[in-house]
Formats: sequence, structure tokens, C-alpha cells
Amino acid sequence: MTHPHAEHTEHDLVGGWHDSHLTSRGRRDAHLVAEELLRRRSTSRPSRITTSDLARCSETAEILAVTLGAPVTADSRLREISFGEAEGRPNEWLTQRQAPSPDHNRLDHRGPIPGAETRREVADRVGACIRELMGDPDHDHIVITHGYALTFVITAWMQIPSDAVGFASFATSPGAITHLRLDEYWRNRTLLSLADTAHLSTG
Repeated sequence: MTHPHAEHTEHDLVGGWHDSHLTSRGRRDAHLVAEELLRRRSTSRPSRITTSDLARCSETAEILAVTLGAPVTADSRLREISFGEAEGRPNEWLTQRQAPSPDHNRLDHRGPIPGAETRREVADRVGACIRELMGDPDHDHIVITHGYALTFVITAWMQIPSDAVGFASFATSPGAITHLRLDEYWRNRTLLSLADTAHLSTG
């Protein structure tokens, strides 16, 4: 899932590694996500929560953990892409300085913002985390991450190598649930639903 509504979005600031907190709306939506995940919970395996260590995700994890009774592990590899010096500044500041990614160098294009990450760097670190979780088949995994990073949660889970994700993009929104399922017999990996927000309409 992606974290719910956060302060940097409310104030139109660049997110990335800027450590903003959930808004009151975000906390409300986190409770709705928790209730939805409880409704969907498997009876055959316990749940385990792995979250980005940034506040907007870790606060979400705390809310989910209370409802689901699941342990939480924070992992910095699930952070959003770093925007370097742009983080915490107005989005307009970044827009005025941003450069489009070239088609011939999508993975390693860093752009003009000092300290910003490349797409490959995000894909590699997120992928490393997800591959470790895939080594634990005894739990249903709840992963709490960010809008851009979610793409690489999905591609890593589908075992698509970083070299092949230069143009990959899975759109989402705050508080959305994406459901990934492993077929235990055929071993297929299915994207059952992408960025589902139906549970938020009840709030």
C-alpha cells in the first residue's frame, strides 16, 4: 500500500526523503486501510508489516499493527525516490529546475538536482528489500511505501530485473491498496488489483 495523505502534499512541498507526517485525513484513512486489510486477512498465515522508515509510512504502520496484531519492521530501502536538494521545498521550485528523462538513459539519468537518486538506484534498493520478503513464504506481507517506489515493489515481486524497468510505471494514490498474489501451485505472480481506494469512500 501507499501511505495516506501527508503534510508535504497538503502544503504542496516536494516529498522524497523529506520526513513529513500524516495529516488528520491521512490518519483517518490509515484506520480505513487497517479495517480493509483485517477484512481481507488470510486465516492460514500470519501477517507481517514492512514499512518505509519515513514518518508518514511508519505512522501508518503503527495504526495497521494495532488493528491487525502484526509485527512491524522499518526498512529504509522502501523510501520514496530522493529528490536531493529539492526535498521540502515548494513543488514549483523543483518544476523550474527539473529536466525530462531522456529515452536513451532512463535508468541512470540523475537530472540537475544535486543529491537526487536515479531510477536504477531506487529500483535496486526497493528490489533488494522485496526479494528478501519473498524469501519468507510463511507470512502474508503488507508493504507500506510511497507512490513512485510502489512501481519497483511490483516489478521486483514479478521478478522483472532492474535493467528492464526503465519505462515501467504503476500509478497509485494515497492510501491505495495494491494486491499481489502468488499462486502456490502454478507459481504465477498475479497483480490482482492496482491502487484500490474503494475502502476510503466509506470514511
